[in-house]
Amino acid sequence: MLDLRTIPIFDHHAHPLLPAEATAVPQTFQRWFTESSDPLVHKRDTPHSLFLRSGVRWLAEFLDCEATLEAVLEARGQRPYTQWINALFKDARIEHVLCDYGYLSDDGYDAEKMQAVLPCPVQPILRIESLAEKLICEQAAFFTFVEAFQEALSKAQAEGIVAFKSIVAYRSGLEVKRPSTRDAHDAFNRLKEIANCSDNVRLDDKPLNDFLLGIMVEEAARRQMPIQFHTGFGDQDADLRTANPLGLRSLIEQTDAPLVLLHAGWPYYRELAHLTAVYPHVYIDLSLAIPFATTGIPTMLREILGMTPLNKILFATDAFTMPEIYWLAARWGRWGLSKVLTEFVAEGFLTQPEALHTAEAILFANARDLYQQK
Repeated sequence: MLDLRTIPIFDHHAHPLLPAEATAVPQTFQRWFTESSDPLVHKRDTPHSLFLRSGVRWLAEFLDCEATLEAVLEARGQRPYTQWINALFKDARIEHVLCDYGYLSDDGYDAEKMQAVLPCPVQPILRIESLAEKLICEQAAFFTFVEAFQEALSKAQAEGIVAFKSIVAYRSGLEVKRPSTRDAHDAFNRLKEIANCSDNVRLDDKPLNDFLLGIMVEEAARRQMPIQFHTGFGDQDADLRTANPLGLRSLIEQTDAPLVLLHAGWPYYRELAHLTAVYPHVYIDLSLAIPFATTGIPTMLREILGMTPLNKILFATDAFTMPEIYWLAARWGRWGLSKVLTEFVAEGFLTQPEALHTAEAILFANARDLYQQK
């Protein structure tokens, strides 16, 4: 197979780490090898997943220890955590990270801490739902809220934000409409009542969600800032019935802002490959599907690469919580991509130089160019 180990990775979609002690025992470590939030799944089912079993074996090889989770954690714990993070990132050749801090736990690493522990540049992504929830709590009235939201978006690029992100798929679905200002105002009032009672709020009212997306899309188009949209599977509260990327078709046709549809839309990667092929400003991201699809990754990649222009496919890890997820996602990604590109060369679809150029584009150059990080 083609050797892709020396090709660097531009990880354009990832999440913050937690301290080492947060994943220092088997129960807390293996919990992150599933998207389920059910403790029974974490305890009973996850140890039987291919993702965890292969991950333990590969980490044991890297640490030169026995291939058990207990031995891996013991060997890992003997190294200073920052040194361990650096070893994994350098081995994976992850050379640039874009990080979404929109769901930051109390012990999660903020932007300053992430940059301090990672051996590569780390730049922020702005999750608009988190911004809006903060402003709903702070602003007394709808129109001052909208003004503050618009101002924050307009300042984002100057403050170092390189992309916007939306998780509307989780909150009210991807079939985004054009609500009236009146409907958005009413939705704000409903959420404001909740915020006044609890000091926090979840932005899950469709008229306000869709209204704010319209503002964000206009600002992104004006500045040609990429927008990342969650599509397809994800955390347990993701409803696949409303997360099909085809739901974004109306929005896609109303803007020329660069739209990066995340997670290959898995399991709707065929639909997303079509959207990427026919709309010039739509891009397909491979994160989360890589690594969670494990041995199914080559099947997915064959179809995506067969349909989609190769300059519009972006690898990322969607890693979170612990550095091992970054490393394992990079390993699964290189394996799947190498397997498929090697087959393409053998079949005569690509020359070997073209295949290597494609790997470099998907792993690094496409994201570098899209996010203007040359």
